[in-house]
Amino acid sequence: MQNNNDMRNITKHIAAAVLLAAAALPARAGGIFDNLTYYARAGYAIGGTAPVGMPAEIRSLEKYSVKPNVTLALDAYKPLGGCWGLMAGFHYENKNMKTDAVVKNYHMEMRQGGRVLSGVFTGNVVTEVSEWMVTLPLDVTCDLGRVRLKGGPYLSYVLSNDFSGYAYNGHLRVGDPTGTRVNIGSDESSRGSYDFSDDLRHLQFGVNVGADWYFSRRWGAYADLAWGLTGIFKRDFKTIEQTLYPIYGTVGVTYRLK
Repeated sequence: MQNNNDMRNITKHIAAAVLLAAAALPARAGGIFDNLTYYARAGYAIGGTAPVGMPAEIRSLEKYSVKPNVTLALDAYKPLGGCWGLMAGFHYENKNMKTDAVVKNYHMEMRQGGRVLSGVFTGNVVTEVSEWMVTLPLDVTCDLGRVRLKGGPYLSYVLSNDFSGYAYNGHLRVGDPTGTRVNIGSDESSRGSYDFSDDLRHLQFGVNVGADWYFSRRWGAYADLAWGLTGIFKRDFKTIEQTLYPIYGTVGVTYRLK
C-alpha cells in the first residue's frame, strides 16, 4: 500500500511541474510552432511489467524471454534559449515480455478443465504480456554539445493488450493458505490457465528520461528509460495483489527530417 501511495504522490508532483512549465512556456518560447525541428526514430526496447520491489510471494525468476519490442516515432523539438528546449512526440510502440517465476502463496485465479479456482498458489507461473500503444511524451531538454539530455512525462493509450499465462507444477489452496488443496500439474490438461486481458487499463501515465547523441548533422543514436507510474490493471482488479508497472529501456537511431 505504501508503494502505491508513493507512486500517486510522484504522479501529482510531476503533473504540477508540467502545468507550471506549460504556464511559463509562452513567455519564453514566442510562437510555439516557430523554429521547430522534426526527428524520426526507430528503436528496440527491453524490460518488463513488474512490481516495484520483489514481493515475498515471488521466490525467483526462472526464465525471462526477450520479445520483439519496437518503437516507431516522430518528434518535434523547440529551442527555448541557452541549452534548454522542449520535445514532444507521437510514438507507436509495443511492450512485450514472457516470464516463468517460482511463487509461494501467490494469490491467483485460474481455470483447470471446466472449473474456475481461486486462492493462493505455490509452484511455477508463466506470464505473457503484450501491449501495443500510442505514446505522447513531453520532454524538457538540455543540449550539451552533440548530446541532448531529456526527461518528462508521457501518456500512453493502449490499442490492444494481452495478459495471460498458466500455473504448473504446484498446488493451489482454495480461498486461503488453509483451504482445500488442489494439485496443479505440468501438462496442458492438468495445469491452470488464466487470462486477465479484459482487466487491463487503456490509459497509462509515466516518466521518461534519456539522451540523444548526434554523430552527424542528420543521424544520431538514443537511449531512453520509460517508467510507468500507473499500474497496468484497472483500479478494481484485485486478483493479483501486487501493482505491476511497465518499465522498459529503449535504444535506437534517430534521423533529423528538418
